[in-house]
Amino acid sequence: MTATPTTTLSYAFRQPVTSLDDVRDMIGEPSELVLRKELSRLYAHCRAFIAHAPFLLLGTAGASGRCDVSPRGDAPGFVLVLDDTTIVIPDRPGNKRIDSFQNIIENGHVGLLFVVPGVEETLRLNGRALLVRDPDILERLSAQGKTPSIAIAVEVEEVFLHCAKAFRRAKLWNTEAWPERSALPTLGKMLTDQLHLDESTIADLDCAIEEAYVKRLY
Repeated sequence: MTATPTTTLSYAFRQPVTSLDDVRDMIGEPSELVLRKELSRLYAHCRAFIAHAPFLLLGTAGASGRCDVSPRGDAPGFVLVLDDTTIVIPDRPGNKRIDSFQNIIENGHVGLLFVVPGVEETLRLNGRALLVRDPDILERLSAQGKTPSIAIAVEVEEVFLHCAKAFRRAKLWNTEAWPERSALPTLGKMLTDQLHLDESTIADLDCAIEEAYVKRLY
C-alpha cells in the first residue's frame, strides 16, 4: 500500500518513497559498529577533532519547518568546548541575514558538521542551541582583537564520526580534481546577472566583495 506523501513538489515524480519500511528495504540496516559509535558526550577524539576544525556547517530549522545551512569558519579551535556536553560557536561579521539565529529562537534543535582540511572523515553533532551573550564567554571567543557580540551555545545530544565515502567520491582534497576557477564566473558577475544590473557594475562589485573579505572578516 502506498502512503500519501507528506511533502509535495512542483516536479511530478512518479515513484515517491513515503514509507520508512520502504527506505529500509532499499537501504538495509546499519551495522552494529555504526549504531554503537553514536555518543552522547564529547570524548577525547571528538574534542581533538573540534580543536583542529577551522570550518563547520550549521543546520537549523524554524517553527514552520523552514531550513537553513550556514557555514562558520575561523582558525582551528575557534569553537569553544566548555565541558563534555557544551560547545560555543562565535558569531563573526557576515551578511546580517540572521537566518540561523531566527531558527534557533523558534526551534533550538541544530545539526553541525565539522570539517578538518585534508581529513576525509567528518564529525557530526546534533543538539539543542541557545543564543548567548555572557561577557566572560564572549571574551574567550575573541579573535584578531575583536570580541563577538553574540554566540551560539550547543548542548550535545548525539555526536559521532562520519566515514569518508562522500569526501572520497567527491575527491574533495585532491587538488588535481579541482575545477579551474574560470569554470564559474565571479560573484560580482553572478549577482549582476541575477539582479539584472548593468554589466558595468561587475568590476565594482567584485572590488567591493574583495575589500569586505580583506577588511571586514572580524
